[in-house]
Parts: sequence; structure tokens; C-alpha cells
Amino acid sequence: MHMEPGIVDSSKIVLSYVTASACAFYAAKLSLDHVRQEGALSLLLRSVIAAVLVFVFFEVFPHVPVGVSEVHLILGSSLFLMLGAAPTAIGLAAGLALQSLFFEPQDLAQYGMNVTTLLAALFAMQAVAKRVLPAKLAYVDLGYAHVLKMSVVFQGGIVAWVAFWTLYGRGIGAETLQSVGSFGAAYMSVVLLEPLIDLGVLAAAKWLRARSGARGSVLLTHRLHHAA
Repeated sequence: MHMEPGIVDSSKIVLSYVTASACAFYAAKLSLDHVRQEGALSLLLRSVIAAVLVFVFFEVFPHVPVGVSEVHLILGSSLFLMLGAAPTAIGLAAGLALQSLFFEPQDLAQYGMNVTTLLAALFAMQAVAKRVLPAKLAYVDLGYAHVLKMSVVFQGGIVAWVAFWTLYGRGIGAETLQSVGSFGAAYMSVVLLEPLIDLGVLAAAKWLRARSGARGSVLLTHRLHHAA
């Protein structure tokens, strides 16, 4: 989902600063809500965990250039289900910043676009989760259909924002549309894999709960083991 340098030139890139700022403000609101409900320590610890994992997803996991961007296995839905929305938002922004600063400095100019793509997709997934995930179920009891919807929204959001930035920067043309289409088709293939990973992560959390008897942790979201 990294935008290639030059797709959006300097005269237009200011829009990414506006969208990234809007995402940052909403992430700050989520963080304040999290602190009120679960405490500052849990926000700090989960954000660090999320940032480290996101950095691994970007820099260590395989990623393939396709069309106008790259296909990554980001596992945003797994992070959301285990850690909650606010830590995941902070982790996505921080992990992306670490990767850009130390390994891909050419991506710094596109940071506003890239962080908007990730956070906007996350916030869309959070909104859908409130509507489609049964309130009576803890996350560990979700089924394949539930996590598939989460993955489709998150990955679809990423594809939609990459398409927007590309068309905004390059304009609508046959070559651009083909390149965007190639990226979208490749990225949505992640949807086939991510729900299975989600279910594996949730199954592991459920197994650990059964073994330890613990139903709460400062490191994991309350919703993981409890109904809403």
C-alpha cells in the first residue's frame, strides 16, 4: 500500500497533510476514550506491541510490487481484534513511520498518504464492526463470516484509498486504470488469507484463556473475552 514517489506531485500532496491530520485527530479521540475505559498503561503497552508488529509486517514479511503500489500482509483486523482500535491506530502510524525513517526514507514524502490509507481503512473497519459483530459474542467466539467481513472492509479500504491517490495524482487514463486494477486484484487476494490468520489468533487466545482461566489483561482488549 506504499504510494510510489512521484505519483502525487508536490503541488497536490498538501491534501495528504489534511487527511492525515483528520485521521490523527480521530485517533486522538479514540485514545482518550481508551484511557477513560481501560487506562493509560494499557494504551501505551498495546501501542508499543502494535508498532513493533506493524514494523515486522512491513519490513520483514514478504511484500510484492504490483501496479502503482506494493502488496503487504498488514493484519489490521488481527491487531484490531486483539488490541483494540486506538492502540492499532497508533501502532499503524508508528510502525509505518519507523519503517520509513530507517529503511525506506524515500517514502517519507508520501507518509501522509500512506498513513491516511491505513488509518481510514481501520476506522471504516471499526465502524462496520460495531454494526455487524454480534454484541453477545466475545471476539474469541467469532466465526469465519465475521472476520471475513472485517478483512474485506480493511483491505478494500486500502485499495480504495490507493486508487484515490493514484487517480488524484495522475488523472484518469487507460494505463493508470490498468495499473490500479492490477494492484486492487492482487491486494484483495490477501482477503483469502487474513481471515484464516484471524481465526488462528483468536483460537490461540481462547486456548490460553481456557488454560489460564484469565479473562482480562492490560495487553489485550476487554472485548476479546467479553460480550459488548
